[in-house]
Parts: sequence; structure tokens; C-alpha cells
Amino acid sequence: MTDNQEQESRPAQRAHHDAADRQVFSPVETIALIVSLLWMVGAGVYFVAFRQPSDAAETGLYTLQIAMMVMAVVVPVALVWVAAMAARSARVMRDESRRLRAAIDAIRHAYVTQSQRGGAATESNIARKLDEIASAQRKTETALLTISSIREHSVVRAEAPVPPARSVDEGQAPLPLGPSDADTPEPLAREDFIRAMNFPETAEDQEGFAALRKALRDRQSALLIQASQDILTLLSQDGIYMDDLRVDAASAETWRRFAAGDRGPEVASLGGIRDRSCLALAAGRMKQDPIFRDVAHHFLRRFDKMFIEFEKSASDAEIQGLSETRTARAFMLLGRVAAIFD
Repeated sequence: MTDNQEQESRPAQRAHHDAADRQVFSPVETIALIVSLLWMVGAGVYFVAFRQPSDAAETGLYTLQIAMMVMAVVVPVALVWVAAMAARSARVMRDESRRLRAAIDAIRHAYVTQSQRGGAATESNIARKLDEIASAQRKTETALLTISSIREHSVVRAEAPVPPARSVDEGQAPLPLGPSDADTPEPLAREDFIRAMNFPETAEDQEGFAALRKALRDRQSALLIQASQDILTLLSQDGIYMDDLRVDAASAETWRRFAAGDRGPEVASLGGIRDRSCLALAAGRMKQDPIFRDVAHHFLRRFDKMFIEFEKSASDAEIQGLSETRTARAFMLLGRVAAIFD
């Protein structure tokens, strides 16, 4: 039976049940009525036509005789109607049971149909979300690989041995093989430093990669970038991403107080991360994972040391810009977990 046929049959069934309920007499009650009438007529005929006269009136038993006659007529009729009512109640219970079973079947059928219809939509939504997550993960991995290659290239350049200059006594003039003024890196601009602390947004973020290359040429900045990259990678393993965090921004004056060494309520607003799940995950990882704890404390020390120097010459706008970077958000999250603002 199709859905349309079932839907058409259900109103017909309900109409049939309603019509049955509106019936005044069922077949059982009709039979009970006929039996009751026959019994009453027969009893009346018997007591009127065939009853023999007795001395009950003289003996004072006439009233008792009348009561016995009434009981002989009424009691069988009452028993017949009790049986009829019991049969009617049983029929009503059977009808209600059929209705309940039909309603349960209808609810089950509707639930299965809705589940089948909604399952395809749910699966498509899940598949789309998984594709989006996979795409974002690929972009993140590409950016991290690019950062790693830039960092390794900078480290190789920094650790490359410089050939020693020959002495004059060997009969040859000294060759200009040492580092010259042209090889000395230019001072890192604060805007490039702030841009580097946020890392490139995507693999196509050319300005972000350019700022990152400049920052990696500076030794202190390179050390902080390495520490930041390591802790961000560990946090991402628990699904903690800086872009997803809601941050209550602190004022530049609060940051300056922190750089000056103030602690307690004056700088408590620096821990402006309010995501309880991220705080709980980071705190649990800090307690249970010694590698994570060492990397986190190393990052906190590097950022603290960097910011003390950065604050001396930075403007309030530059401090505010730095506080909005991914590196600063990681510092605020881990700083609150490690209670360094207390």
C-alpha cells in the first residue's frame, strides 16, 4: 500500500470508528433488550395467569410474596444487562486498542519517512562541512610548511661557517670573504614585525610572507616566531585555533603596565580569553603533557622578553595591533592558564 492509499484509508477508518461509537445499540445490546422483554413478559404472564391463590394475604406474607416476584423479574434482567455492558466495554477496549496501534504505526511510519528524507540532507551538510575543514587544514599545512622552509633556510644561512681570513704572513693579501656591511640585515620595521606575529593568512598572502621573511632575518624575532609556531601547532592538535577565540581586548596602558612588571588586578584584563572549553583543554594539556608544558613556558618567556623591548619604542596603536595577532592571542590564552597575570 502506498503512502497516498494509507492516508486515504485512515480518514475512512476514523469515520467508521466514529460511526460505531454513535450507535445507540450494538447487536449484543439488542439481544439483551429482546431477552429482557421476553423475560419480563413471560414472568408477568406467569405470575398473573398461572399463580395459584394462597393464604398469603391472610397470613401477612403478601408483601414478601410481592418482593419475591419483583426480584424474580428484575434480577435476571439485571444480570443480562450486566453481561451486555461487559461485552460493550470489551468491544470499546478492542476498538481503542486498534486505534492506538494504528496511531503508533502512523507515528512510526512518519518518523521513518522523515528520517529517510532528512538523512540525505544531513549527510550532504556533514560532507560539506568536512570538505571545508579539510580545505582549511590543507591551507594551514601549506602555510606551516612554507614557514618551516623559510625558517630552516634562515637557520642554515645563520649557521654557515665563515672561512677564516688568511694572514699576511702567508704571502697573500687577505680576501674579502667575511661579512660585509651589505650583508647586515636592515632593522626590522615594527609594522612588519606585527604582521609577522600574525603569520600569513593564506598561502596566497604575499605581504604576510614578505613580512615573515624580514622577521626571520632578525635573530630575536626568529626565535619568537619559532616558539609561536611550535605552540600554535600543538594547540591545533586539540582543535584550538586563534582565529576562533573571542577576546576581550585590553588597553595599551594595561600592556605597558605588564611590561613594567605590574601583576594582579591591574593587568588581569590581559587574560581576555573567555572560551571555557579552550581554557580547559589547554590547562589539561599543560598538566598532563610535559612537552606541551615546556614549549608553552618557552613561548611565554620569549614573548615576555620581546614585549619588554617592543613596548619601549612602540606607540599605543602598534601595541594594540600586536595584541590582535595570533601570537598575542596564544600568549593571552597560555598566560591565563599559567596564571602569569595574577
